[in-house]
Amino acid sequence: MTMQIADSVSLSTSEAKARAHAAAARDNLRTEPRAVRIVVIALAMIFLTVFVVLPLVVVFAQAFSRGILAYLAALAEPEALSAIKLTLLVAAISVGLNLAFGLVAAWAIAKFEFRGKTFLITLIDLPFSVSPVISGLVFVLLFGAQGYFGGWLRDHDIQILFAVPGIALATTFVTFPFVARALIPLMQEQGTQEEEAAISLGASGLQTFFRVTLPNIKWGVLYGVLLCNARAMGEFGAVSVVSGHIRGETNTMPLLVEILYNEYQFVAAFAIASLLAMLALITLIAKSVLERHLHEGDELRDD
Repeated sequence: MTMQIADSVSLSTSEAKARAHAAAARDNLRTEPRAVRIVVIALAMIFLTVFVVLPLVVVFAQAFSRGILAYLAALAEPEALSAIKLTLLVAAISVGLNLAFGLVAAWAIAKFEFRGKTFLITLIDLPFSVSPVISGLVFVLLFGAQGYFGGWLRDHDIQILFAVPGIALATTFVTFPFVARALIPLMQEQGTQEEEAAISLGASGLQTFFRVTLPNIKWGVLYGVLLCNARAMGEFGAVSVVSGHIRGETNTMPLLVEILYNEYQFVAAFAIASLLAMLALITLIAKSVLERHLHEGDELRDD
């Protein structure tokens, strides 16, 4: 009994020392003079104001410069409606494909050891290092009239480039890493203990995935889908190469903004741009909420 009391006292003393050490470390981070801290914070706020807040204010100010009726009329134009529908369609296709691939790839990388694992991780990161314009040119070389598959596609009357399939392929490639990269570290941190326990109790692979793995990574899935969707709707470079800029057919919202601006239709251009800006703001808010849920999940696992 005396030994247990002594152990508990020593543990509490150790915890108190650890907390004191952590508090001292936090205090050391605030040793800079007050003037230095004010200058650093002011520089950060000025930078954010000039490069983030001010452009957003300008976009919405220009969009509503001629009133709400002109704004709504610009959004109701057939070209604008076509661009909005095409953007939503392409985003849905690319997010769906990347969600399926991201789940499979993250599960394989985090839960299994196999030959070529490092190579697979490298391929997932490839779109981050390749310019979107280059990726669009690759699809032109593959599916263009003079491309590797151009003759076969022409003989079978299949249209890839300058149509929805080409835009969806280019967008899917550009957004390829987001879901997988959001899930891989999360699933690696969780380990395989719960899955192994479920399998030992007789659960099948699919049952284990849907009842054990997926509930544990649901916030990570939503986080990856959110980033993937935002990137898909805002993609310009790769889509510009493969779309052909056919008005009313293959122009997404970013492409239409450029066309309208070059034609000096500023209200219409900024009206479409304001929709993309709203998407960015909604994405930012949702991203903060999901990050909080992910952080809370990490704390629960640590406890």
